[in-house]
Amino acid sequence: MARTPIIAGNWKMNLDHLEATHLVQKLAWTLTDLKHDYSAVEVVVVPPFTDIRSVQTLVESDELSIAYGAQDVSTHDSGAYTGEVSTAMLTKLGCSYVVVGHSERREYHGETNELVGEKAKKVLDAGMRPIMCCGEPLEVRKAGTHVEYVLDQINAMLAGLSAAEVAKSVIAYEPIWAIGTGEVATSQDAQEVCGAIRVRIAELFDQATADAVRIQYGGSVKSSNAAELMAQPDIDGALVGGASLKVDEFAKIVTYQQA
Repeated sequence: MARTPIIAGNWKMNLDHLEATHLVQKLAWTLTDLKHDYSAVEVVVVPPFTDIRSVQTLVESDELSIAYGAQDVSTHDSGAYTGEVSTAMLTKLGCSYVVVGHSERREYHGETNELVGEKAKKVLDAGMRPIMCCGEPLEVRKAGTHVEYVLDQINAMLAGLSAAEVAKSVIAYEPIWAIGTGEVATSQDAQEVCGAIRVRIAELFDQATADAVRIQYGGSVKSSNAAELMAQPDIDGALVGGASLKVDEFAKIVTYQQA
């Protein structure tokens, strides 16, 4: 089954709304100059909450093919939850994707696999697609139990989802030791875990679901290693951090097929 690769840029807590529109506009121009085919590789930007309305206005007014999403979401629909943002708020802003369970949310906010699964379900129920993050810390990698560790995360995150819901989802494998460190898993390291994730999904659901779900690699992805990573059979995209804030670099990652 042909899976459309998806390159998503997670801006984290960077750029105000003016800087956001400048970046998206420049990205669109750059990809046009590079004759990028959006049907061949999907492009997503994931700005801070405060930027989403501005990105929406630009994307809709200029009829851009760049999709966008949010970095997190609440499990609650509304009410006395100060600081939280609901799925209804995000759908009103035209979001297509929501990142859930990023390692920084897990580390700084104590998010569990079960909570990540609950958020993913809310995102799906709202008609958006979750990008569910998983990945091991350095000590687990050194112990050689990284595959088992990540598959335990997958088991818990997907427990409340149907096969059809999983097929619509994106899973991002991000080894924590490679995020923002300059360290990157080799293409073989990344394929080992991404391949194991796909096998586990087939075991939990069926082969058709495993064949449909897109699995990204994230962790110090850059233009110099994107093509090699994307050449792996079970890697269907990248969740890009710091490099997504540099238009020329991010555009090179998006157009890795031209390398």
